[in-house]
Amino acid sequence: MRRIYELLSGKVLENLYGQGQITVFIRPEEAERRYLIDEMKIDEHTLYSALDPDELARLEVESNHAAIILKCPRATTQDIVNQFEICSIGMFLFKDQLIIVADHDIPVFDGGKHFLKCQSLNDVAIRSIYKTISLFLTQLRSINRQASEIESKLHGAIENEQLMHLFELEKVLVYYVNAIHSNSIMLDKVRNNTVKLGFTVEQCELLEDVSVENSQCAKQAEIYSSILAGLMDARVSIISNNLNIIMKTLTLITLGIMVPTFVVSAFSMNVHLPFGLNESPLSFWIITSLAFASVFVLVILQKKKKW
Repeated sequence: MRRIYELLSGKVLENLYGQGQITVFIRPEEAERRYLIDEMKIDEHTLYSALDPDELARLEVESNHAAIILKCPRATTQDIVNQFEICSIGMFLFKDQLIIVADHDIPVFDGGKHFLKCQSLNDVAIRSIYKTISLFLTQLRSINRQASEIESKLHGAIENEQLMHLFELEKVLVYYVNAIHSNSIMLDKVRNNTVKLGFTVEQCELLEDVSVENSQCAKQAEIYSSILAGLMDARVSIISNNLNIIMKTLTLITLGIMVPTFVVSAFSMNVHLPFGLNESPLSFWIITSLAFASVFVLVILQKKKKW
């Protein structure tokens, strides 16, 4: 799928008539890939790297364009929690054209606040990187919110379902930290090649701000990952403690049933009862009272010993 955008009056607007300086290829077909390789002279390996979710972020400066591979988050709803994934995006910056290639539908140009006052394609490329950082921050907040919701459910949980969800979020955060650090290395390379890329002073300052924002994003991801990993043992202990409480409650209930049952069973055996209870018309009530008294004694011991 191909989408065409136009840089007009400092804004990035979609052009439905197929004319514009910015082209976005979503899951390019074979014919579109051959066009990018044969006509636009994009390196085949670099193009396929842009479609590989395991590829690291990097910068490659070619004779007629610059290729930027960066990492971007996406979320797909599966089961109860969101399974957050990392994908790659390729940006190929030519003198008069910007080509973006991705293996999924990316919301790069959704929300116009990131692309206000864009004067050139270099501005669009830098702000596209900034938009991916914003997507990371949004997903990190979502992960933290889900972790808090799962944590609140753990206080009364005895099963492993919620705990497994936390393990899943912890694993996602590790991938996020790695992806954000990969983007940091790519940004450092871009900052070291601003002359080759033809960046102006204002664009270099904007790139510096984007780099700082990415560093803060990386720090936030590391903090979330560290907190989640550090509290996993405590949450495992909570589940174990909840199970112990339930087992203690069941044990007390069992004792509450067994003690009066023993009293009644002792007087129900086919033997001569002491104290003349065989002939007494109150024998049933006396035995029943002894059974209730045993329960009362058990309750008193439970309160006193704080079982």
